[in-house]
Amino acid sequence: MALSPKPAAGAARSTDSYLPDHGNGGYRVEHYDLDIDYEPATNRLAGRAVLTAVARAPLSRFSLDLSAFRVPRVLVDGRPAKFRQSRSRRDSGKLHVTPARPVAGRFTVDVRYSGVPAPVSSRWGDVGWEELTDGALVASQPVGAPSWYPCNDHPADKATYRIAVTTAAPYTVAATGLRTARRRAAGTRKWVYEQPKPTASYLVSVQIGRYEEVVLAAGPVPQLALLPARLAKLAARDLGRHPAIMRTLEGYFGPYPFADYQLVVADDELEDPIEAQGMSIFGANHLDGRRTHERLVVHELAHQWFGNSLTIADWRHIWLNEGFATYAEWLWSEASGGRTVAAHAREWHAHVAALPADLVLADPGVARMFDERVYKRGALVLHALRARIGDKSFFALLRDWAARHRHATVSTAQFVELAARHAGTDLSGFFTAWLHRRALPDLTGAGRSTR
Repeated sequence: MALSPKPAAGAARSTDSYLPDHGNGGYRVEHYDLDIDYEPATNRLAGRAVLTAVARAPLSRFSLDLSAFRVPRVLVDGRPAKFRQSRSRRDSGKLHVTPARPVAGRFTVDVRYSGVPAPVSSRWGDVGWEELTDGALVASQPVGAPSWYPCNDHPADKATYRIAVTTAAPYTVAATGLRTARRRAAGTRKWVYEQPKPTASYLVSVQIGRYEEVVLAAGPVPQLALLPARLAKLAARDLGRHPAIMRTLEGYFGPYPFADYQLVVADDELEDPIEAQGMSIFGANHLDGRRTHERLVVHELAHQWFGNSLTIADWRHIWLNEGFATYAEWLWSEASGGRTVAAHAREWHAHVAALPADLVLADPGVARMFDERVYKRGALVLHALRARIGDKSFFALLRDWAARHRHATVSTAQFVELAARHAGTDLSGFFTAWLHRRALPDLTGAGRSTR
C-alpha cells in the first residue's frame, strides 16, 4: 500500500456542528456507482466504488469515510493515487488520498476494497452493515454508511446512486432506488438498483435475506413488502392499511417524493425500525397480526418527506425529521378512527412536562439527538403552531415546506421563516419559547381536535 502525507487541515472534517469527524471538506459527491459481491455464509464483502465528485477549489489531497476494509487500489481520474487509511476513536475511519495531480472541478475516484463488514461503534450503539442470522441489513443513521462503502458521510452531501449487489441465488436483495435489472448466473444473482434523486449517505441501504415479495399497492405509488414467507399472514393485517396510510399522508404533505416504496421485514428481531430513502426496515417482532406497531409504519413512511426528501443540513436540526414524523403518527391515528391529535398532544405534553427541563429543541446536543423529547416536543411544536395559525394556514405550510425544499436540505431557520410567511404575522416569540428555551410552553389554544 502506498503512503501519503496527512491531508491538509480540515480536509478530513465536515462543517457539521455535532459530528465534524464524519464527512469531508473541499468537495461534494454527485454520484456513487457501487458494485458489491457479498457472501452471506461467510459475511465477506468485496466492493468497487466509483465516485463522481466536484472540488470546490483545486485539491492536492482529500479524504473519504471508510471503515476497516483492505484497500488495494485507488484511482483518481483513471490514474493510480497514493493513499493511506486511518482509524480513530472519533470517527469510523478515513481513506486519505493524494492524487497524481491536483483535482479541480469534476473528478472521479475509483476505490477497490474488501473484508468482513461490521457496524461502526458510536455513542448510539453499533450502526451500519449488520450480519443477520441469515442475510444482512444496513442501518446507517447517523454514521454507519462507511461500514460498507467509501463516502462523504454528511447528511447535506446528497448524491445519486447506482447499486449493484451480487449474492447467492436463494437470497433477495433490496436496495435504495428502483430495481433496473436482476440477472442469474452460476448460482448467484446480480441485483441492480438506481436512485436518481439526491440521497444522503446515511439513507442508502442494502437488505439481503430469503424474502418473498408482496405487492401492497400497484400504483399510483408502487408499494412492495419483502418478508419471510412465515410472516406473510401477519403482514396481511399489519401492513394491509399501508395504501390508505400513503393516501392520507399525501393529503397532508403533498405527493410522495419518490418513485416507489419498499418495506422490508427482517427475519430477526430489531429494537427499532430503520429508515432509508424509499424504504423502511422492520424486525419480525414488529408484526403480530394486531397492528400493534402500525404507528411505526406511519412514522417511517413520513420520513420519506421529512428526513429523506427534505434532509437536514446539520444534525442539530434533527427535530425537523423526528417531530414531523411523530406528528404524522398522530394525524393517522385520528384519520383512521383512533385517538385524536389533541388527545395525543395532551398526553405527551404532560409526559414531557414531567421530565427535566434541560433540552433545547433546536440544539439538543449530540448526546441527545435521539432523545424522546426531540420526537415528542417536536410534534408538540407543530400542534401548538397549528392552533396558533389555524388549520388552513398550517396544512398549506406543511405542503409548501415539502414542495419548496423537495430533494434539498433544510434548517430550523428556514422553517421558522416560512411559517411566519404563511401565518402573515411575527412568530418569533412563539418559536423562541418552543425551540430555543428549555422550559416547556403550555398548550393553550392547541387542544382542539382535527375533526
